[in-house]
Amino acid sequence: MKNIFSLIILLAGIGFFYACEDNDNIVLQQPESFVLNTPKYASGIYDLQHTETIEFTTSQPDYGFTAATLYAVEISLSQNFAEYATLAGSYSTAKFDISAQDVAVALVALHEVEEESNYPVDPHPLYVRLSATISGSKVSPVYSNVITLPQVLGYFALEAMTMPEEMYIIGNVAGNWDWNSSTEMIPVWGSPGKFWAMQYLGQTGDGGNAEIKFNYAKEWNGNEFGYNDVTIGEGSDGISGNDDNNITIGNPGWYIVVVTTAIEGRGYTFSVDFLPPYVYLQGDVNGGHWGTTDEAYRFAIPDLSLGADAEFVSPAFTAATAADGGIRASIQLPGHEWWHTEFMVFDGVFIPRGAGGDQDRVAGTVGQRLSINFTNRTGNIE
Repeated sequence: MKNIFSLIILLAGIGFFYACEDNDNIVLQQPESFVLNTPKYASGIYDLQHTETIEFTTSQPDYGFTAATLYAVEISLSQNFAEYATLAGSYSTAKFDISAQDVAVALVALHEVEEESNYPVDPHPLYVRLSATISGSKVSPVYSNVITLPQVLGYFALEAMTMPEEMYIIGNVAGNWDWNSSTEMIPVWGSPGKFWAMQYLGQTGDGGNAEIKFNYAKEWNGNEFGYNDVTIGEGSDGISGNDDNNITIGNPGWYIVVVTTAIEGRGYTFSVDFLPPYVYLQGDVNGGHWGTTDEAYRFAIPDLSLGADAEFVSPAFTAATAADGGIRASIQLPGHEWWHTEFMVFDGVFIPRGAGGDQDRVAGTVGQRLSINFTNRTGNIE
């Protein structure tokens, strides 16, 4: 038995010795380059408008060990890569396909053309290289050799239009024409490009009507839009335009302002609705009524004389609710579920659900009320 135990100790020691030697041999090397292979059909014409993908194969850079390598594709119109574009995405295998459309979009920028009539109509050489990095490390990128695709036929490809992710209201009573004080609208859940805001549109201090514009960026950049640029929804009484293309509110008051975006060609179209400022308690705290628009569960609308810095106050809760049920509140937009536009107050801060996931729950007791200042985005439960 003693001999067997000694043999086990000896073998364990030998294994530890070799493990140490192996660890000592793992030294990160910084390779100078690696090989990007020329595609098999490189001599043919790559017609990007009628090609889905282009296949590339490569060898892994010699880091001294097998590393989790990420490859990015760079293209240029010159062999020295004086100017180049990096295509979107990265690849973790030595064989991968890139999108021909991504190449075509990048080529439009490299050719520096703004109109389709100026885009080259003949095939031309395209130069390609890879950059390699080790996933999760700070190791400097390594660049492959440059290969040539002699005949690449591009086209005037533009990036796909996407819906705006933000929207702002500015005006004489909405930020005083200062984008830093403008109203940030709230995304409607499940409806990209659609936004809402509870907005005070009373008269100005000198008795003038409220005037507003919109933009999906928080700045004067030429994309702001007003009365002549939108479709005003039916039932929006008293709405008109003026010489500055502002939307003028003929009937002062609080409104739920809704902007709905659509993509048309290479641009956006907008419709704007001005809805009554109705806010509702939902669910457990009103006795289990969900999706309600019953006036009994409607928040009191503040008097206009209080101005924008006023609170909407709910009816008293008629039932207690534990944190798992929670106080729930929302506005109600036509064609939407109530929870698409719900919100809650957390530690005195108004937080809408927006396009995000389900919110945490807040417990309430009988007789409490929920108050919300939509202008300052604050509130309380008491």
